[in-house]
Amino acid sequence: MPDFVHLDPAEMPMKDKYKLLIGCVVPRPIAFVSTRSKDGITNLAPFSFFNGVASDPPSVLFCTTRRTSDGEKKDTLLNIEETGEFVVNVVTEDIVAPMNQTSAEYERGVSEFEAVGFTPAQSNIVTPPRVLESPINMECKLYDSVQVGEGGVGSSTVIIGEIVYFHVREDIYADGKILIEKLKPVARLAGASYCPVRDIFDLPRPVIGNTVEA
Repeated sequence: MPDFVHLDPAEMPMKDKYKLLIGCVVPRPIAFVSTRSKDGITNLAPFSFFNGVASDPPSVLFCTTRRTSDGEKKDTLLNIEETGEFVVNVVTEDIVAPMNQTSAEYERGVSEFEAVGFTPAQSNIVTPPRVLESPINMECKLYDSVQVGEGGVGSSTVIIGEIVYFHVREDIYADGKILIEKLKPVARLAGASYCPVRDIFDLPRPVIGNTVEA
């Protein structure tokens, strides 16, 4: 029998629970979310608690935690609460370094598009711009949101968005499919670590009655 370390989150400091969680849930795709405030100021921030939800309607979710410095809501959440709109941009190897720079806690009112140098491109349906440097942009309208926790540091809000328009760069798209080898997405690990998606293998879904050797 293998040995295990047994950990009760009720007895762990919040910081340790966070480190354990992001080390267990790996790799995580990154939602590079662009929003706009009701006053027209754009915002851009990455979130690694991110995934797909449904295909009808096409939808995604990401989770925005409270600011670690003061427990207040991040600009992304405030903007979505004000407007109900956002764009999820896919992170690739080409933009991972400047994407990381947008994770700094800029003051409210500062546009990460301008601070970091990303190019805002007009969306078709929603007001927030998409990131031109990203090869995939998903325009979203807020479907629902759920707060998890008491609302302080360590708490999070789950944002579910219905995708109302897709933008896919032509060179990474063929026959209705995304060409992963050309997309070169990047995933989040624990700490300051990231990983590229390069070694890919196929594993067909099993059919009942067929056996597969271990």
